[in-house]
Amino acid sequence: MTTTTSTFDLQRIQKIRKWALGLALLGAVTLAMFSTTWWGDNGFHEGMKSFGLGAMVISIVGRAWCSLYIGGRKKAEVVSTGPYSVSRNPLYVFSYAGAFGVGAQTGSLTIAALFVLIAVVVFHFTNAREEAWLSAQFGEVYDSYMARTPRSGPDFSKWRDEEELTVRPRFFLTTLRDGLAFFLAVPVFEAIHWAQTAGWLAVLFRLP
Repeated sequence: MTTTTSTFDLQRIQKIRKWALGLALLGAVTLAMFSTTWWGDNGFHEGMKSFGLGAMVISIVGRAWCSLYIGGRKKAEVVSTGPYSVSRNPLYVFSYAGAFGVGAQTGSLTIAALFVLIAVVVFHFTNAREEAWLSAQFGEVYDSYMARTPRSGPDFSKWRDEEELTVRPRFFLTTLRDGLAFFLAVPVFEAIHWAQTAGWLAVLFRLP
């Protein structure tokens, strides 16, 4: 397997993941457009939104932290320190928190859980292909890493770190930018709620 072909394969897997996530989340947003919560605009509804906002902040910070270790290195070596020493996919774990936070902006536990489920399913299938690529690329080194590190975890007893890191700002800023996109959920779902209140969108059912 040549380096060019290997790089292409990994990029194709990542593109499939992004498209699958995008289409699935679009479906979840459509569900939110025609539903509302059992409890209406009470304290629980607002509490869910605030809790979700906190989850998005944790996700953005966590993903940026992971990028300090993995940014630009995934195709060249097996990264197994910092957050990658306790989980093979800490970026995905923090993304689950972001997915929950996005869905929680509807005030619905059901939609928040649906957003997480979508992320888990999509990442599960694309991650299997990604791991096969990494195993073929790095052989025994990656297989050994898989054997000692949980796929999601985290197992904090396995924590180990480096004295120094070579940080590539472009990757850090790209990850930060992608994470900040979570905050778009706030105006989007506020607009949906406003449209429902104004009668522009019909509420067909209520969800917990």
